[in-house]
Formats: sequence, C-alpha cells, structure tokens
Amino acid sequence: MKRRSSSFVSIAALAVTLSACAQTAASPSAALTETPTALSATERVTRGNLVLESIPDVPAEISDRLAAYENVRSHGFLDWTGDGGILITTRFGDTNQIHEVRSPGAARRQLTFFSETVSNASVSPAGGAFLFARDKGGDEYFQGYRFDMETGRITGFTEPGTRNGGALWADDGASAAWARTNPGDPNNDIIIGNPADPASLRVALEGEGAIGPVDWSDDGSKLLLQRYLSIAESHLFMLDIASGALTQINPDDTVAYSGGALLADGSVLTVTDKDSEFANLVRLAPDNTVINYTADIAWGVSDWTLSPDGLTVAFTLNEGGLGTIHLLDVESGLVRPGPTLPVGIASGLVFSHSGSHVGFTFNAATSPSDAWSFDVATLNLTRWTEAETGGLNPASFVEPALFDYPNADGMDIPAFIYKPESEGPHPVIISIHGGPEAQSRPGFSSAYQYWVNELGLAVVVPNVRGSSGYGKTYVSLDNGLNRKKSVEDIGALLDWVEAQPDLDASKVIVYGGSYGGYMVLASMIDYADRIAGGIDIVGISDFKTFLENTEGYRADLRRAEYGDERDPVVAAFFDEISPLKNASRITKPLFVIQGYNDPRVPYTEAEQILEAVKANGVTAWFMMAMDEGHGFRRKSNREAQREAETLFLQEVLGVE
Repeated sequence: MKRRSSSFVSIAALAVTLSACAQTAASPSAALTETPTALSATERVTRGNLVLESIPDVPAEISDRLAAYENVRSHGFLDWTGDGGILITTRFGDTNQIHEVRSPGAARRQLTFFSETVSNASVSPAGGAFLFARDKGGDEYFQGYRFDMETGRITGFTEPGTRNGGALWADDGASAAWARTNPGDPNNDIIIGNPADPASLRVALEGEGAIGPVDWSDDGSKLLLQRYLSIAESHLFMLDIASGALTQINPDDTVAYSGGALLADGSVLTVTDKDSEFANLVRLAPDNTVINYTADIAWGVSDWTLSPDGLTVAFTLNEGGLGTIHLLDVESGLVRPGPTLPVGIASGLVFSHSGSHVGFTFNAATSPSDAWSFDVATLNLTRWTEAETGGLNPASFVEPALFDYPNADGMDIPAFIYKPESEGPHPVIISIHGGPEAQSRPGFSSAYQYWVNELGLAVVVPNVRGSSGYGKTYVSLDNGLNRKKSVEDIGALLDWVEAQPDLDASKVIVYGGSYGGYMVLASMIDYADRIAGGIDIVGISDFKTFLENTEGYRADLRRAEYGDERDPVVAAFFDEISPLKNASRITKPLFVIQGYNDPRVPYTEAEQILEAVKANGVTAWFMMAMDEGHGFRRKSNREAQREAETLFLQEVLGVE
C-alpha cells in the first residue's frame, strides 16, 4: 500500500506565487500574447527582463543592505527518497531547485539545474525515480518530467502546449494519474499511464471542471477524484479505470472536501466542513455511516496524510494561523498530540515508505523554513536542514503580536502586527493577502523583517472578511455583492491605527498582491485622505476585464467567488466598485508591479490602472518582469522589486 496524499496536486496549486522571456504558444490567451503597446513609451526603460517607468536609480547602500535579507535561504520538505534520504527544494542561484539530503544535517546535493523554478517532487513507490513539474516564465502551463535517480536523466512525459497537474503514483510505481487541460478549456481530463513510457498514456476520463486525482485503490483499479468548484463546494467521485464509469460520492452534499484516501474496507477518508464551521477529518463508510474524528476540536484540519498501512493519519490544525501536528488512529478514533514544536507553522506532511516517520516543513515568524521529521512512535524530532539568514542575526527578527480590531458591523477582525523596538510613532504598512480566500499566517517574511528593522516601519497584517481559517461563514462574508465588506475592514483598521499612540496614522501605505492588489486600489479610492500611497502587485483593477481575460481554466472558478460578469446585476456592481472606473479618486502615489506572463491576472490589468492614474497627475511607478507570471520567483527580480519598493517607501513616507 502506498503513502496516501491528502489532496490532489491541482494545476492551480502548483503555481509558485511568492511565482522563456516572452509568452509561448502553450498559453495563447489573446490578453497575454500581444506585446504591450505601451512598452514603446519614451518614459520607459528596459533593464534586462525588467521594464521600468519613473523608478529612480537605486543607491548602492540600499542594494547592499537589502542583499542580506534577500540572501535568506529556506528549505522545503518534498518527499522521502526510499533509501534513508529526503528531497527538498531550495535555492542556490536565481531559482528554487530540487536537492537531495542523504542524512540529517548532510550536505545538499543539487539534482535539477533549470532557469525556471522547480519546487515539487514525488518519489515512485518502487523507488529509483521521482516526478516533478515546471513551467516557462511563470505562465503556469506546467509540464511533467521524470527524473531517473540512478542515471540523472530527465525525460518529459506530458503533451507540450497543455497544462498538467501534479502526477499521483499508483501503489506499484508503474502508473501515475494527473489532470490535464488545454488552453481556453475550463475542463480537466484525467490522464493515466507510465511516465517512463509516454506511449502508454491515455485519457481515462474526459472530465468536467477542475477535477483531479486524489488517491488510487490498492489494486490500481479505481481512482478517487475531487472536483473543486469553490472554497465552499467540491465533490468526490470514484472512477472505474477499466469501464470508465464515474460515480459521485454523497451526490446530495453541497459542502467542501479536501482530498481523500481509499481505505481497505471501501471507506473514504477525507476532510470536510459538512455540518461544521471548520474542516473535520471524517470517514465515509460504504453504508453511508459517517465517523467524524475531530468534531470536538475547535479548529480546522489543514494538511493531512495517511500512513502506508492505512492505520494512522498525521494532520495539522490551523490554530489562528499556527500549524500544529496531531496523530489519529483510524480504527480506534483516538487523536493524540504530535511532536512538541516551537511556535510556528508545520505543513506538507509526508509519511516515510516504512510509515515509521513523517517529514514536514516548519516555518516561524523568526525562522525561515526548514525540513524536519519525527518518529511516529516516540515523537522524537529530527531537523534535516538549517536555513541560512544571509549573515543576519536571527535574534534581531521581530515576532508579531496577534490582536483583534472592531469593524462597523460589530465584528472582531484578526490581525498580526510587527513593530520596531524604538518608541515611535512608526509609519505603517498594511499588508493585505490575496486569494481572496487566503489567510495571512505568522510565517517568516524577509520583507517584513527588513521593513521593521531597517526602515523602522510597523507592519500590520489583517485577515479581513473573506479570509480562510476562521470558519466557513467568515470566508463567505465578502462573496458576490458583499465584495466591499472586506474593504470596509481596512477602513476599520485605519481607525484602529489612528487610536494607537505609537503608530503614525498620517503615514500609512497599503500593500498587496493579486486580490490584495485590488484591495490596495479600492482602499486608495475609499480612504484617499487617510492613506499616503499604495503598492499594487499583480492586482485586479476591474473585475469585468479580469474575468474576460484570465485563463479559461480559471474563469468559472473565480466567478464562483466574485460573481458572474455576464449577469447584468453583477456587471453593474462591478462597474460600481471598479478601481479602473473610479481611478480619478486615486490621489496618492501608486507603485504597480506586474509579471508579463501572468495567466491569472493578465498584465493588461496593470497597464490600464497605470494609465488611468497617470491621467490624474499622480506619481505612478511601474515595474514589469517579462520573465515572470503571478509574482516574482527569480531572486534577481525580487531584489529589483525590493530595492524599488524601498525607494518608494522612502519617498512617500519620508523614512531613511
């Protein structure tokens, strides 16, 4: 029996967003393939793959000091090699690649050497090979590759021009299954076959929507599939490989599921929020009996993995943003604490092939990510890697404080704040997460530490309405026509800032990416007199144009959250809240940052808001990386971004 994955590796989840210099034919969306007409504007300059506008030259002292923070090197646990070692992802150049660590604390041996980021790997249950995926320039049209661990030979096994999810091994290691879609197509097909023999690959199911594999049966005759509709709704199906018959599990349920595993008795182990505010670990028996293992726990289950013998589940709880490990005995239902960890976030749990150990990534606000494992029987911890901090003293890193602030509707909004040691009053950066169904958690951020320690800024990180991690009611409070409710929570946060004697309410910057970029723009419109400036990274500037131009595989998934622009009522609401259509109300300096190959929020969203704001006579800076997508993944580009952000913050806030 193989180690069970807690959820299918969706083609969306493979993107590295915190994510070949030109868009390729693999992603031919009209909004992405045409060269930006504004690129020839005389005020723009090109430096390597960066297109810049209005950004001054960066003094050497800024570059030198920032280099230490950007040289922080973290490590993420990927998988066990089967011979006592592990695979990790880390950076020894411009991008993250796969490395092998043969024993705890041993030297890292780099296995992949690409100019593009590689941050995933799945080792065959039979050993000797692992599968990984990579895209081009952040376009997220992932191709699958097989790495032979004896010869080091890498061979591609997916069809060029398609977008492929992470491959899920069958027990025997001779077959794998994954989701595949074509440009402009919202529907995934399920592909199965032997990655070592591309001729064996075939379409097992012409799927509907964002469907993908989560587990194989022990004998390889069936596949458990999950179809994602939104954060509030997904469905589970059983696919018979031989006949192609597809059977939905609990078809009458309109709930969220997160992954699944097939047990020997035909039961399905999964995580669901059915009849609960939070996600619970449950067992769905063939006779429709439901066993809820975590009903008495007041937090949601996050990552989880099943042991190879099917008897033990290791899982994490999202406790107000922290990630703690617990263990479940499947037959008795007994839940016990996992290893005792420092305050932080454990994620990415993976059982070893023997089932005796669980590997994971651990991250904390004052400690970059590292690969760890623990013994299931004794709970003894082993640290495999030790992150480097660029020569900085880790003792100088600032721990955030958790607090709540009230909004106009009588709710308490959770947030974290990082403060300098000096007395203040401190200028403030409000950092707003994307998603919108994401959650800001207290993990390590070199940017936050730099802003606090070097610029003397306080960083406030809210989880406004619509954030995940606080129950399914909370995550739905900004849906559809309630979109501005989350923006109102920024207004309430500005009230809170004004009441703090050690914070300077006259010097507040809003900062965010993707949906957080929309929040930046909307906040600059609604609270123009209270915000000094904003930094908008790959942000949505108009929901209608965004939904029309985002990649085909994403449009319906986003409509489930934002609303359907083809509905006249929704279209009118989109016009009402559009930053683009209200850009005349943006009166403070704005810095727009974008990746040209972004399939999620096309570069046209950045171009149109930039031109609209410039028409106001407002200071507007612009940076576009021609070799990036939804966020900057390359170290060289991130360094350029941080340097320019520093200049912007100095100019707008008057800090040194």
